[in-house]
Amino acid sequence: MKTDLGRTRQISYIGGLVLALLIIGFTGSTQLADAADTYEIDTAHSMILFRAKHNSIAYNYGRFNEFTGKITMDATDISKSMVEFEVKTASVDTANEKRDQHLRSPDFFSAKQFPVITFKSTKVNMKEGAEDVLEVTGDLELLGVKKSITVDVEITGKGKGRQGESLIGFESTFTINRSEFGMTYGVGGPVSDDIGLIVSIEAKQG
Repeated sequence: MKTDLGRTRQISYIGGLVLALLIIGFTGSTQLADAADTYEIDTAHSMILFRAKHNSIAYNYGRFNEFTGKITMDATDISKSMVEFEVKTASVDTANEKRDQHLRSPDFFSAKQFPVITFKSTKVNMKEGAEDVLEVTGDLELLGVKKSITVDVEITGKGKGRQGESLIGFESTFTINRSEFGMTYGVGGPVSDDIGLIVSIEAKQG
């Protein structure tokens, strides 16, 4: 009887140990699955466009050709997500070299003194009542002036790339007043104060 009791206890102990290991293994895999994913912006498949109205008549469009950025997405707690951008002001491109040189000058972007425009999020939430739309608040710094802005960001898609890498897409359309950042040349005259922006991003998991 003592031998049977000892065997029973041993079997019970082994069974409990196996169960504990299974639970630990399951919990560990869940934590890995729940970890935040970091994505690097694929500049070859992303674009930052802007528009300004000329002489209060027609919109002129431009883009920035050089920028970098990182996006951290936490699916379990979206508030822990983050967005960071850096745009090179000298890469401004409106398909007109004379105008681009003017835009790089102190009248506008002052590219030599302020070589980058930066954005860093301070708060990320899902937009209430909207599917796949984030509400992103962050600090936009232009011409050395930092201001908090809030924009809606649509998650445009998720999937796999040709090499099996995880991809995610975003797009945001919003407006800023350039005079708030000290860019006042032409305001009230040939160049509108309000500047429309479209930020379309494809990013891959790093």
